[in-house]
Amino acid sequence: MRTTCLLISTLLTFTAIADANELVIGGPCQGCENVFVNMPKKIKSDSRISPTEEQGEPLKITGNVFTQEGKPAPNIIVYAYQTDATGKYPKSDTFHGKLRGWAKTDLSGAYSFNSIRPVAYPNGREPQHIHFHVIEPNRGTYYIDDITFSDDPLLSADKKSKTLCRGGCGLSEPKKNKAGVWLVTRDIILGENIPGYH
Repeated sequence: MRTTCLLISTLLTFTAIADANELVIGGPCQGCENVFVNMPKKIKSDSRISPTEEQGEPLKITGNVFTQEGKPAPNIIVYAYQTDATGKYPKSDTFHGKLRGWAKTDLSGAYSFNSIRPVAYPNGREPQHIHFHVIEPNRGTYYIDDITFSDDPLLSADKKSKTLCRGGCGLSEPKKNKAGVWLVTRDIILGENIPGYH
């Protein structure tokens, strides 16, 4: 049974990646193939992770994607997924859950997501975070540092020191605006600290 499940999972992974014509680079990751599942054909630079009616504190993520030479990188797809206001991944057709979204950088390399602020897992061991992946057309897909929040009491100095800064560092300095929306920035440097990136 386990062998059959593994074989099916491998075939699905290969199919999803082959259909998207992109390779997973930068080492293995949990569910990398899910970045392509139900990916919309048209992707805007200003997108959503959570539905507008999702319970939780509103959050706006903005950022810019750059090449390693510091130039803006247009047409890069940024994929994100996260927990809900209970610290769980709401069930969906992938284990990434239903709170997931894609944004494509505009001509200036900018992208944004609207969502809710994630809540830590119910076991209370992991800090709040939003998972991020990059899809570079004709090059590959890879995970980068999660967005984490500097005001999160679960984000210890030890955990901060162990960050790899994949695609740039993901530690954000959240600020709440007058409308009660949390604002964070996540700039991305393509391929930075990604093993096997050429």
